[in-house]
Amino acid sequence: RCRGTAVRQDPAVEREQLRATFDDAAELYDRARPGYPEPLYDELSALAGLSAGDRVLEIGPGTGKATVPLAERGLDVTAVELGEALAAVAQRNLAPYPNARVVHADFESWRPERGGFEAVVAFTAFHWLDPDTKYERCARLLRAGGALAVVVTHHVHPEGGDPFFADVQDAYERAGEGRAPPLRPDDAGDLRDEFVASGRFEAPAVRRYLYEVEYTADAYIDVLNTYSGHIAMPPSTREQLYEDIRRLIGERTIRKSYLAVLHVARRLP
Repeated sequence: RCRGTAVRQDPAVEREQLRATFDDAAELYDRARPGYPEPLYDELSALAGLSAGDRVLEIGPGTGKATVPLAERGLDVTAVELGEALAAVAQRNLAPYPNARVVHADFESWRPERGGFEAVVAFTAFHWLDPDTKYERCARLLRAGGALAVVVTHHVHPEGGDPFFADVQDAYERAGEGRAPPLRPDDAGDLRDEFVASGRFEAPAVRRYLYEVEYTADAYIDVLNTYSGHIAMPPSTREQLYEDIRRLIGERTIRKSYLAVLHVARRLP
């Protein structure tokens, strides 16, 4: 699970601080973070009515984990990334695709030369935006009838999942992070009500993709070091936590389950 600092502050201040942490680990993020299942991209394109050449705006691409598959499908992608180092890695990864470009900017203050995008998409990035303005901002950037596609990633523990993720709770409790009850895939929520409450979009079509990634101890520590909550931990706390995790994993590999929840909704007139 992606844990955060134990002492909480104003949500807006914390959001601003944590969303900037990823840039310090850009190369590691590119190497360690998993992508998304290929069928997700095909379903996104089908639900949004996208075809090669359509203009798509991506919010917070990171190093281009989802941008590359979108570009491979011939979409004309503009990806707006807050982090300078992340944007540089994304630009490198997208070098083979002249139909994709990366803009180093804060999406919430960025103004495009031309709006009217066919789709606005966000992959595990939408929660970093201002909750009071994000739907309005996305709606303004879309053409009439354009689509907003949001992918939310949950860290889940299905029946029969790796017991490591229950065993490791003791280590997080010793680190002052508390215990996380297992989240079953069927219990993971979606943003349907939020989309509708915005008043700017229809009720979204929702699709769910459960997938698994295997990690050695070193690889799992690498991916933890790309999560904002772990990056923000006091170094001594993080080191002790990682020692405990390495001891629990040992020489084996663990199986981590992810649930990607895709939402696609049309802009209301």
